[in-house]
Amino acid sequence: MCKTFSVLYLVIIISFSGWCQELYFPPVTGDNWDTLSPNSLGWCHDKIETLYDFLESNNSKAFILLKDGRIVLEKYFGDFEQNDNWYWASAGKTITAFMVGMAQQENYLNIHDPTSEYLGEGWTATTPEQEAQITIWHQLTMTTGLDDEVEENHCTLDTCLIYKDEPGTRWAYHNAPYTLLDRVIENATGLTLNAYRYQKLQNTTGMTGIFLPVDYNNVYFSTARSMARFGLLMLNKGMWDGITIISDTAYFNQMITTSQSINEAYGYLWWLNGKSSYMMPQTQLVFDGFLSPNAPPDMISALGLNGQILNVIPSKNMVWIRMGESPDGSLVPYMLNDVIWEYVNDLFCDAVSIPDEKSSEPYFTLFPNPVSVSIMIESEMKIEWIEVFNIHGQIIDRVEVKDLNAKLLFENMPPGLYVVKVYFLNGQSSIRKFVKE
Repeated sequence: MCKTFSVLYLVIIISFSGWCQELYFPPVTGDNWDTLSPNSLGWCHDKIETLYDFLESNNSKAFILLKDGRIVLEKYFGDFEQNDNWYWASAGKTITAFMVGMAQQENYLNIHDPTSEYLGEGWTATTPEQEAQITIWHQLTMTTGLDDEVEENHCTLDTCLIYKDEPGTRWAYHNAPYTLLDRVIENATGLTLNAYRYQKLQNTTGMTGIFLPVDYNNVYFSTARSMARFGLLMLNKGMWDGITIISDTAYFNQMITTSQSINEAYGYLWWLNGKSSYMMPQTQLVFDGFLSPNAPPDMISALGLNGQILNVIPSKNMVWIRMGESPDGSLVPYMLNDVIWEYVNDLFCDAVSIPDEKSSEPYFTLFPNPVSVSIMIESEMKIEWIEVFNIHGQIIDRVEVKDLNAKLLFENMPPGLYVVKVYFLNGQSSIRKFVKE
């Protein structure tokens, strides 16, 4: 059903009048893909170029934005071209999650089965009793209880898979148990992962690509358009141009909603926006607020090393993807994602600023951004102290302020994306992101 807006939202209604339109699906084969003019959305050429300049300066290879299934923006950088393949890194986890759902739909497995039913007893270095408690569901939700702080986090050998906590009681971004889901799928279906993916996805959607072994990992490689195809399939809830691919709607909905009570921003290997808090890889810190404050709350994301990004936004009938090298070396590029959203939100020629009624955080200004030497923080509310976090959620600076203004020095910090959290004397706090050049 189409959303209803007040007169105050007239510009947005005009710009996104296609929300209630039927989705377009490109042909399964060939390079034909219908386009939609940015002008029809009220987007300015100059602002599109500003977005492209930012993407290029941050080591991007490809960027595609779909509206109603049609290509609005498509840009390749450097010598990267439309038919070139690139790795998805951890964004490929979402394909595995989808294929687990397909295998359950076809009664090859049940996600609540013990993993040992498919990998055999002794796939970990835990006791038989401990191992028997680990299920496929725990692998999907990153809650196996296996120790993610071992020397080689990606190691899938039994000697690397050590008991730390009871399954389901600790969320940790542990790559090895996830990677073993691929073997679960293969042993359950009797097909290789690539053969099963080809049979269930490529034949119907035209989504090309391949999983290749890289050290302990299985890494997915594809074109940018194939990544966009997968996003379009997710936008249409597992259906492609009238063909139902995943009919297990219960699993599909579980995949893209909070899967456990520890990290609200994580489904079945999908990252979720719009939750009251989130966790990040390599830390047990819980951060208040949305994963990507600049993005719509209903966005779901596939995120991978070095800035591989696939965003699906049902409320806007939109999908956009970014492939490329790392601007900051982050394990999961949620901050880069949020910065790109600032540029996407600013594409309108006559942007109208409407306060976010959902936000009750105290406001402060932070400038300049990007920063090279120092940054100023100004607030109308007295600041008690300030914390600065790196991309991994680790505190790298903590400054007591007791004033309305503060100046922080970053001259000796490495380039990248950072988070500053300001604590006010009234007990409230607020978060902003910034880039160190």
